[in-house]
Amino acid sequence: MVREGLIEHLSVLAEKNNYIDPELYEKYNVKRGLRNKDGTGVLVGLTEIGEVHGYIMDEGERIPDKGRLLYRGIDVWEIVQGFQKEGRYGFEEVSYLLLFGELPTRERLREFNCLLAENRSLPDGFVEDMILKAPSSNIMNKLARSVLASYSYDPDPDNTSIRNIVRQSIELIARFPLMIAYAYHARCHYYDNKSLYIHLPQKELSTAENFLHMIRPHNQYTRLEAELLDLALVLHAEHGGGNNSTFTVHVVASTGTDIYSVIGAAVGSLKGPKHGGANIKVMEMMENIKENVKDWKDEEEVKYYLGKILRKEAFDGKGLIYGLGHAVYTLSDPRAVLLKQKAAELAREKEMEDEFGLYLTIERVAPEVFAAEKRADKIIAPNVDFYSGFVYKMLNIPVELYTPIFAMARISGWCAHLIEELVSGGRIIRPAYKNVSPKKSYLLLDQR
Repeated sequence: MVREGLIEHLSVLAEKNNYIDPELYEKYNVKRGLRNKDGTGVLVGLTEIGEVHGYIMDEGERIPDKGRLLYRGIDVWEIVQGFQKEGRYGFEEVSYLLLFGELPTRERLREFNCLLAENRSLPDGFVEDMILKAPSSNIMNKLARSVLASYSYDPDPDNTSIRNIVRQSIELIARFPLMIAYAYHARCHYYDNKSLYIHLPQKELSTAENFLHMIRPHNQYTRLEAELLDLALVLHAEHGGGNNSTFTVHVVASTGTDIYSVIGAAVGSLKGPKHGGANIKVMEMMENIKENVKDWKDEEEVKYYLGKILRKEAFDGKGLIYGLGHAVYTLSDPRAVLLKQKAAELAREKEMEDEFGLYLTIERVAPEVFAAEKRADKIIAPNVDFYSGFVYKMLNIPVELYTPIFAMARISGWCAHLIEELVSGGRIIRPAYKNVSPKKSYLLLDQR
C-alpha cells in the first residue's frame, strides 16, 4: 500500500511539474510538432527518395490539389500500372528503386530477387532463443527486440560504410517478414493457446507470397490475395522524410550509430498509435457503424450515424471519422485510390461487396455530413488507412499484424533514408529547446 501511495504521489508531482503554459509556445514562436501555423511541416531536410504532393502554395495560401506520391521522381501510379501490366509483383522492384535510386533492368531485378531469397533466413538459434523463448503480446515490440538482437549475430555490426549498410539493409528487408510471422505465431501459441506453426519461406516466392505462406496454417493463398498484399506493401514502402518514423531514422542515423539501433528506433516510432495504428482505429469505427446502422445501403441512415460520431455522441466520443483527411493530401490520397481499385476485385472474390459498399457510401457522404456538422467546407478525402484495414480483413490477416505489415513495407524506405543520411547528412541533428523554468535556490534536506 505504501508503494502504491508513493507511486500515486510521484505521478501527481510529475504531471504538475512538467506542465508548460501553452501561451509560452506562442510567445516564443515554437513550431509545435515541427508544424507551421498553416499546418505544413517545418523544412528540416532535403531528400531525393520520396515526394508527397497534396496542395499548391500560392502567396501563402494552401490550394488543394490532386494527391501524388513519387518514388525517386517516378509517380507511384506509373510504377503500379507498370508491374501490374506485366503481371509481376512490385515490392522488390520498388525496394531496389528506393535503395539505389534507379529502376533495375530485368537481369538486375532477377539478381536482386535472388539476393533477397538467399537472405530469407534467420541466424541459427535466432527463432528459438530470440523469439520463442521471449514471446510478446505485441508483435511490434517483438520486432524491435528482434532487430536489436540482430546486432549480436552480425560479424561487423558497427561498420557504417555504404557497402556494409547495403548488405545489412538487404538482410533486414529479407528478414522482416520472417521476424513478424514467427513473432505472430509465438504470440498465438503462448498467449492464445493455439498450435505453433513455423513455416519456412520459399525461395521462389515474392515477399507478399512468402508472408501469406508463413502466417497461414495451411500455406494456401490465391494469386489475387498475393497481388493485393504486394500492392499494399508498395504503397506503404515510402512517404517522404517528414513522417515520424522516417524522421527518426534521420535523427538517430545522424549520430553515427549502427543500423540496428536506427531501425529499432524507427520500429518504436511506428508502434505508436498516432503513427502506425490509424487503420486499426478505422476498423474499430467500422465495426461500430455496422453494429448501429441497420441498412448499410441507406445513405440517410449512414449520414445520421456519422453525424452522431462527429457530435461525439457515438463510437469513442472523440468526434472524428477515422480514415478521412490527411496532413498533406487534400483532394485525394493516391494510395487510397489505388488500394480501393484492387480491393474491389477481392471483395467480389470474397463475397464481401456489401461491406465494401459501406466504405464507398461513407467516402461519398462524409464530406456532406462534415460540412453540415462543422459548418465548414474543408475537403476531406479517404486516406490509405481508410481502406488498408479492410484489405487486411479480406486477406484474413488479424488486427495485431496491421502495424507490423506497415513496418515490413516501410523497412525499404527506412533503409534508403539511412543511406541518404550517411551520404548527405554530415551533421548530427540537434534542434533547440528554450528553458522557461523559473530560477530556484538549492535547499538542504531539513529546509525542504
